[in-house]
Amino acid sequence: MNLTPEQIAAAQKANLETLSGLTNQALQSIEKLVELNMHIAKQTLGDSMSSAKKALEVKDIQQLLAHQAEAVQPMAEKIMAYSRHLYDLAHETQANFTSSAEKEMQAGHKKINALVEDWTKNAPAGSDAAVNAIKQAIASATNVFETSQKAVKHAVEVAQTNLSNATSTVEKTIKTNSKPATKTSKKK
Repeated sequence: MNLTPEQIAAAQKANLETLSGLTNQALQSIEKLVELNMHIAKQTLGDSMSSAKKALEVKDIQQLLAHQAEAVQPMAEKIMAYSRHLYDLAHETQANFTSSAEKEMQAGHKKINALVEDWTKNAPAGSDAAVNAIKQAIASATNVFETSQKAVKHAVEVAQTNLSNATSTVEKTIKTNSKPATKTSKKK
């Protein structure tokens, strides 16, 4: 069961390609995050300037309070949208990394099975118990990995559902709470 220099070189090349792929995925995620933050910064600057100009036009305290009330809902909605974008980006990155890990696990599993099969062909007589123990250990490890992957996927789905529900609730609350303030300010 000695590895040849060609096998070692091939394994190193495959590991380097995997590392390169994961690094590219991470850099793409960072690039998306930077783009999102730049967009938010530009939008916030524009909104701040607009709000400042409106605040300079205020003539009494009632207008100031109305101006502040008008600014709260859009700000809250933008914060929620930003949070959703961040979550989506994190989820996409996690999904990409998980997919890569699954592919590597499957490839590794195939290699191990091939090595075990090769080894069993050349195993000395009477080593059936050892061969079966190795095969069972590999099957158990594979089962544990698959079970944990299913649990992680389920946990991510539950987290997504909870986040969506919380976001909807907060958005409804913001809209509900801002409507009476708008009606009250119109009556005055």
